[in-house]
Amino acid sequence: MTSDMHAENRRPIKARQQVWVHRLAHVLVGVGMSPNQMSAVSIVAAVLGAAAYGGAATLPPARAACLVAAAVFIQLRFLANLLDGLMAVEESGKTPTGVLYNEFPDRIADTVLLAAAGYTSGWPNLGWLTAVLAIATAYVRAFGGSLGYGQDFSGPMAKQHRMFTLTVGTLAAAFAAAFAAWQTILAATLGAIVLGCAATLVRRTQHLARRLRESSHD
Repeated sequence: MTSDMHAENRRPIKARQQVWVHRLAHVLVGVGMSPNQMSAVSIVAAVLGAAAYGGAATLPPARAACLVAAAVFIQLRFLANLLDGLMAVEESGKTPTGVLYNEFPDRIADTVLLAAAGYTSGWPNLGWLTAVLAIATAYVRAFGGSLGYGQDFSGPMAKQHRMFTLTVGTLAAAFAAAFAAWQTILAATLGAIVLGCAATLVRRTQHLARRLRESSHD
């Protein structure tokens, strides 16, 4: 992520206002960690989260623990995404390839986690559909930005909302791990994300179309 990003091109995340997050970003830069490396950490967290989902599906005695672990790794992935931006923008840690690391790891992490959740829920196609829609919402956002209209981070199911919803649904499934309904809860969570992503895709596309029409009249 580059430090010359305009404020309107930064994802509005309330957690960014927390003092401890800024201190952690400062410490990480101080020990020599780069924003790009932190972006890569988000992929590692996603892979570990996917492995935890796999454990929930194949290790019934440890199902609840695996689902809780998956939820923790989802949040660690999100923290890594938050920190890489702070390290680049506010700690002056930008790199020439930062813009690539700002986007590609997110798409990989989204796909890995959502697809894994789909397989664990017993509905693999639902997981892949969720991943495709998540990528589509990011594509419209980035495409609008490439046209000079700024990044559209509107919801109702932007990245932070997806990760929050998946975390809550995974924890709910963990509490129900001893019952058959745990997979239904996980599938319903993915279904909610699908609907939210579809709404987000439509909304962002409408915003972009309106801006294009307005520009044509200038």
